Amino acid sequence: MHEMGLASRRPFRKCARVVGEVLGKFHPHGDSAVYDSLVRMAQDFSMRYPLVQGHGNFGSIDADPPAAMRYTECRLDSLTEAMFLTDLELNTVDFTPNFDNSQKEPSLLPARVPSLLLNGSSGIAVGMATNIPPHNLGELVDVLSVMIENPEATLQELLECMPGPDFPTGGTIVGNQGILEAYKTGRGRVVVRGKTDIETIDVKSKRSAIIIKEIPYQTNKATLVERIAELAEEKVLEGISDIRDESDRSGMRVVIELKRGADPAIVLNNLYRHTALQSSFSCNMVAILDGQPKLMGLKEIIQAFIDFRCSVIERRARFKLSHALERKHIVEGIVVGLDNLDSVIQIIRGTSNHAMATESLIKEFGLSDKQAEALLDITLRKLTSLERKKFIDEANSLSEEISKLNELLSSKKLIFQLIVQEATDLKNKFTTPRRSFIEDSASIEVDDLDIIPNEEMLLILSEKGYVKRMKPNTFNLQHRGTIGKSVGKMRMNDSTSDFIACQTHDHVLYFSDKGIVYSARAYKIPECTRIAAGTPLVQLLSLSDGERITSIIPVSEFGEDQYLMMLTVNGYIKKVPLNAFSAIRTSGIISIQLVPGDELKWVRRCGNDDLVALASQNGMVIVNSCNKLRSLGRKTRGVMAMKLREGDKMASMDIIPATSHNMPETYNSRVRDLSPPWLLFIADNGMGKRVPLNAFRRSNFNRIGMQGYKLPPECSLAAVFVVGFSLTDDGQSDEQVVLVSQSGTANRIKVKDVSIQSRSARGVILMRLEHGGKIQSASLISAAEEEEEQDPEDQIAA
Repeated sequence: MHEMGLASRRPFRKCARVVGEVLGKFHPHGDSAVYDSLVRMAQDFSMRYPLVQGHGNFGSIDADPPAAMRYTECRLDSLTEAMFLTDLELNTVDFTPNFDNSQKEPSLLPARVPSLLLNGSSGIAVGMATNIPPHNLGELVDVLSVMIENPEATLQELLECMPGPDFPTGGTIVGNQGILEAYKTGRGRVVVRGKTDIETIDVKSKRSAIIIKEIPYQTNKATLVERIAELAEEKVLEGISDIRDESDRSGMRVVIELKRGADPAIVLNNLYRHTALQSSFSCNMVAILDGQPKLMGLKEIIQAFIDFRCSVIERRARFKLSHALERKHIVEGIVVGLDNLDSVIQIIRGTSNHAMATESLIKEFGLSDKQAEALLDITLRKLTSLERKKFIDEANSLSEEISKLNELLSSKKLIFQLIVQEATDLKNKFTTPRRSFIEDSASIEVDDLDIIPNEEMLLILSEKGYVKRMKPNTFNLQHRGTIGKSVGKMRMNDSTSDFIACQTHDHVLYFSDKGIVYSARAYKIPECTRIAAGTPLVQLLSLSDGERITSIIPVSEFGEDQYLMMLTVNGYIKKVPLNAFSAIRTSGIISIQLVPGDELKWVRRCGNDDLVALASQNGMVIVNSCNKLRSLGRKTRGVMAMKLREGDKMASMDIIPATSHNMPETYNSRVRDLSPPWLLFIADNGMGKRVPLNAFRRSNFNRIGMQGYKLPPECSLAAVFVVGFSLTDDGQSDEQVVLVSQSGTANRIKVKDVSIQSRSARGVILMRLEHGGKIQSASLISAAEEEEEQDPEDQIAA
């Protein structure tokens, strides 16, 4: 089509004409194979980015055949010209003889992006097969850029740019385990579901309908509709009263009307189980590399393409360089002739033939054969001074071009930059939004949330990485989701790390010390009794060796005005919008970029009007408004929360809701306000105190902060809590704190018994420790109802 001049801006031509050209020049086989290939390249439901523009009937998603090639017309798509054909004439690829050795054909095309991944590929050969899914152009270019910038980039970093395939028919990709396996090993199973909506037909009778708007890739819509009708007749699919196809040129619309009282969610799940509305795409990424078929992962394919593209650019540069040198050589000869014009004319007039004139010019001015020929071919109109200036300007521009080409050929970095630039140009001009939505799910099996009641539940996380779910009536639940009973006996040397209340349908975000966040529905955690040890998180999440979960956050809705505040041990803080974590794959995603040696320790949910209180192990405190931090993306490090002195680390972070404090904007040291909330300081030497929040001024981040606790040498803060949210009728704190020493002894005391003191005070004794002992952990719990005295070991809630 390129040779025939069927460009995207030229008129359409009959497909029969193109097929005839292909048969006569390149493909001496049946015309149906050639026409079928041409038709597929024009179908927007077969190719993610069609390479040919078709005019006429080119078939449909119902598997209707295309019209005969004598009726249909075609021309190249503009993307095809830009991606495949731009540099074809510049010796970028090898040309091989065609079947009858009458002309040459390119062995492959100088593609600017990896088209094997862009539109995918499917085929069989002797003893092997390939099945590669299509992808989004913009995402593919981003992955290419990342691989060029960092050849050692991990698969996780590539998945940040390209989360998975992008099918031309859209649909929803369920889970990403198959994607991960395919990108890692070359083989994987991607499960795709059609996109559906639920519409109400009759409000009075509460009848509804399921509307199918998109179907999985390579699924025949007509066959799917027939299959649903058959299963409804055979009573395999219950609750369906009628099915009809209302699709037109504006889009797909298959209406499945339900009977009165039928639950749309259950009918939909049955459709997924029994029909092609949920189907799988088995990736088998076999490609020809250096003449050999090879099963390759994503990184290998991209790297092979980068190597190929480097060779294309080098060959193109050498081709341009040789032409520029040749032209410069000729122009220099012409300029010499024009500088000595009178002598040249005299020599030419004094010779009797062309050969003698050439020889005389070579001898007189030291020109080459080509220069002399070019000088003799020059017309009289080019002897003007203006034309001479044009030749000089051309020589200068050629010199500049030659130096740039030489620089390009000598620098791998410049070649890489050019690859990225040319691919980005394609992305800016031709990219389209993603069609296939990726829905994170731990299992590709149908999960029916409607059959699981959305009830309140309790989650307990231990220091050793065990988690358990219990019914809310197990404990006396208070405002802050804390407890007044023991959380049950832990494993030896284990203690409670976190305790939250949530709903069974909530997303639970698990943040690890390595800055990775994982997500799972709350009901996925096995329910157990209070005395059970719980389930290891390693069985629920894809944790790496040595990775520990340090914070858990339950989320029912990913609101736009909600944020997560993150703080690392070395003092980096940042605020990330909560909706940035709405889609988390099974392998986890990066929540914060950590510097070596640092770890993510505290994550809290906050709003812009809330306050955040930070404390370091040396007793320094910063209280500031959450809106003072700019909202950042996930893959950032954040800013310094506090200027830490040498050897100091962060000890705590807590959020004070805007509705729970009356802290003034300006600080007045003369006003002594002892009202709640308070900061409860606990030192590792067993001392502690309460300090009113209003005793601190609001200060900016990245400051030393205010002295919150004057600690003796060899002593540091074990914990800091914001208390005073739960009050008794007389305005006293209703909370209790459990302290556990290194020797394993526990002490449970009421927060209201801890003295309210100034910032510079040394505190009071909370727990008497053995010689050299320290406080190992502390937990804040709410006051229990009158209950039987329990075993002291069973009281530990640290």
